Amino acid sequence: MKEFIGTGRRKTSVASVRLRPGSGKVDVNGKKFEEYFPSPLQRQTILSPITRVASNERYDIILRVKGGGIQGQAEAARLGIARALVGEDGERRHDLKVLRYLTRDPRKRERKKYGLAGARKRFQFSKR
Repeated sequence: MKEFIGTGRRKTSVASVRLRPGSGKVDVNGKKFEEYFPSPLQRQTILSPITRVASNERYDIILRVKGGGIQGQAEAARLGIARALVGEDGERRHDLKVLRYLTRDPRKRERKKYGLAGARKRFQFSKR
């Protein structure tokens, strides 16, 4: 059976995606899709590359996500699915690139600096 693999990242989340020809079943870390991602908006975000350029009933998707929060994992999965779709058919690359599904979001949490309350916030100033 032919499968296509894609890796997506967002903040500290990493998603490994496997696309297989199938009936449209989605498995996330051994759980059902609706169980792992209860929000319909997150499920829609994850499946958006497939619904835009292909039929999501044509593929079974196996997701392995770790790190970060649930939203970061959802966006990492979206990038991984888009990369796997390009791996299957290179003609889709332009369509996915125009829709910005192949762009990795580089924003990360800024580290806390010494002498400050957070990354940029200072402690309250006291004149006396």
